[in-house]
Amino acid sequence: MVIKTKRWDEDREPSDGFRLLITRYRPRGLRKEDETWDAWNPDLGPSRELLARFKGKVGEGIGWATYRRLYVVEMQKQKAAIAELARRATAGETITLLCASSCLRESRCHRSVLKELIEKSVIAR
Repeated sequence: MVIKTKRWDEDREPSDGFRLLITRYRPRGLRKEDETWDAWNPDLGPSRELLARFKGKVGEGIGWATYRRLYVVEMQKQKAAIAELARRATAGETITLLCASSCLRESRCHRSVLKELIEKSVIAR
């Protein structure tokens, strides 16, 4: 099973396999023909409200630990999509989860959390 993570604007490599954009918002100003992903699932990105809180646009903002915990709670509604990605990965398909170009720290990005959720879904099967 191979699940990778990248930013959407990183070069496509043959080893990327299926590239899935998991952002709530589609990148602005990008023409459809310039997309670097195979599919987009905005529901696997954090909600608009959670993203706004994390970025400090609403209230005092929240830290990484709270953001991570709330994102995991939101993903409870996406169990079917997560299970499908786990099934595909278990079947030998490489999946690359793509986030925003501005998301430089993979360890502080929901793509790393989603990767963990997919891996845990495989274990739970």
